Amino acid sequence: MKATFLLLLSVIVLSSCSNYQKVLSSDDTGKKYALADSLYKQKKYKKALKLFEQIVPVYRGKPQAERLMFLYATTFYELEDFYLAGYQYERFETSYPQSDSVEVAAYRSAKSYYELSPRYSLDQEDTYKALEKLQSYINKYPNSEKRPEANKLVSELKEKLEKKDIEVANQLLKIAEYIGDYRPAIESYDNFISDHPGSKYRKDAFFGRLQAAYELALLSIPSLKEERLISAKDYYNKFLKYYSDTDLRAEADIIAADITARLGETESKS
Repeated sequence: MKATFLLLLSVIVLSSCSNYQKVLSSDDTGKKYALADSLYKQKKYKKALKLFEQIVPVYRGKPQAERLMFLYATTFYELEDFYLAGYQYERFETSYPQSDSVEVAAYRSAKSYYELSPRYSLDQEDTYKALEKLQSYINKYPNSEKRPEANKLVSELKEKLEKKDIEVANQLLKIAEYIGDYRPAIESYDNFISDHPGSKYRKDAFFGRLQAAYELALLSIPSLKEERLISAKDYYNKFLKYYSDTDLRAEADIIAADITARLGETESKS
């Protein structure tokens, strides 16, 4: 009985594969559409995709094209080919702006770019694209049930960009001693503070800027030392204004005390 069952199963599978290959190689677009639709509903996306790829151009401009293009984009999405999913959903939005499926397409297009966003240390072009698409979705569909999730994804992507920017500034501070110039680090921390006003890394940026300005003053020639010590002291005061109760306060106070002492020396010499 078991052997008979396995034999029948093999016949069915082989017959199914044979039928698929027959339809795939035929010129009958109607059969290809029907089989692709059936395979899609069975979640056999790889097989469905091969058929969709053949018939999408044929049905362009026809009544079936709207549904077909949406299924085509969704097949890429289900196969986690997010580059093509994002692109095909964008095409669907442009081609069928009045479709009942356009909101879903807009969200999945944005979500596809979110999935493509790499770790923070790599190039963030796809992250910026995802943010643009997600924000556009939120603005266009403010009452969507997907809005909370979209906002969450936006927050994740923004934090990734913040982490990249603070790490760049921190690296500039680390190498400043070797290149003999702390000004790139100061500028990087300045940019971070301006670009990310609500970041959880803002405290580190204020402290890093103070450190960089202090070290720059110490390396300066006598004619520039006092001016740069005063600038560092100003950065200390700005740090104190926002982060006086943080774990970095003690280190900041040590730097400030040394700045004050050195300013006293420069003033007495002058």
